[in-house]
Amino acid sequence: MRAVVQRVTHASVTVDGELLGQIGKGFMILLGVAEGDTRQLAEKMADKICRLRIFEDENGKTNLSLADVEGELLVISQFTLYADCKKGNRPSFIKAGAPQMAEALYEHFLRQCRTHVDVVEKGRFGADMKVELLNDGPFTLMLDSGELGLN
Repeated sequence: MRAVVQRVTHASVTVDGELLGQIGKGFMILLGVAEGDTRQLAEKMADKICRLRIFEDENGKTNLSLADVEGELLVISQFTLYADCKKGNRPSFIKAGAPQMAEALYEHFLRQCRTHVDVVEKGRFGADMKVELLNDGPFTLMLDSGELGLN
């Protein structure tokens, strides 16, 4: 599982002009699911992300979590995080999870996030989405479950 976590002052997602999700201060997460990912892994990844301390405290140190700042989440499914660009110029997505399995894990990830955060918004799995955000910092992290030792 891979996630791009961006600290934002606000973010939103629309599909065909319809606003699906909107948040204020918090994280906008692009979430990619790979073949072989599990519910347990989705839980660990959600817990890790929701506990990240990347908001500034009164001393300007990145020491506060989402809960500390009453932050919100916008989570967007993003199979392209598993693009393989080694050969040629057209990416391959064979490492991305099959749609039915990936959607189930995406939804499970959302449920787990809701155990930590009151406001969890989402896009529409598999849709052509338009995402807007104001990256705060900018502060962006790339998390890979394999590199984090969560698998």
